[in-house]
Amino acid sequence: MLELFYAAHTCSLATHIVLEEVGAEYSTKRIDFGSAQQRSAEYMKINPKGRVPALVTDRGVLTETPAMLVFVAQSFPDANLALIDDPFAFAQVQAFNSYLCSHLHVAHAHRMRGYRWVDPDDAHSIAAMQRKVPESVGGAFDLIEREMLKGPWVMGERYTICDPYLFTLAQWLEADGVDPNRIPKVVDHRRRMSERPGVRNAIAEELAQGE
Repeated sequence: MLELFYAAHTCSLATHIVLEEVGAEYSTKRIDFGSAQQRSAEYMKINPKGRVPALVTDRGVLTETPAMLVFVAQSFPDANLALIDDPFAFAQVQAFNSYLCSHLHVAHAHRMRGYRWVDPDDAHSIAAMQRKVPESVGGAFDLIEREMLKGPWVMGERYTICDPYLFTLAQWLEADGVDPNRIPKVVDHRRRMSERPGVRNAIAEELAQGE
């Protein structure tokens, strides 16, 4: 059985949603960032990166959301969530999720985790990164709105692993200072995603474990 290590309000929600939607047999373990549990000796044995998510499989541990999403999709091919029957379409799925991982998520992280890039005592540099977030995150969402969200789903008519990932990162856009009125297609996508049973189940489970 698969085991997902996650933290609330993080990108791990994307994999959680996909596990729900493919009907996987899985369990979850919440990692408490407030007590720095991600840096505990116990968790570092699972993921030496000290981050979430991590997915324990019968062949070992996977990290990094794009890899985990593809693994789940390929493990449940009947769900057809990664367009793996079409090499070019599958590459497009990978390109989109790579953009979210390498650019949009990193831009978002500058708001609260500037210490990853500069000395934690360098308040001036950290403040400068925080001021840049509305522009950098907003620009990424503008590009997705204009060029990448084909509609009604990211890849067009077919729902894929791109959609839970975009939904997850779109949860944070207002907190990042992005005006939702400038990206109506992204916001509509977020609304429609929030109505899916798998999304509701994953969110409800994470909320329940946090109580």
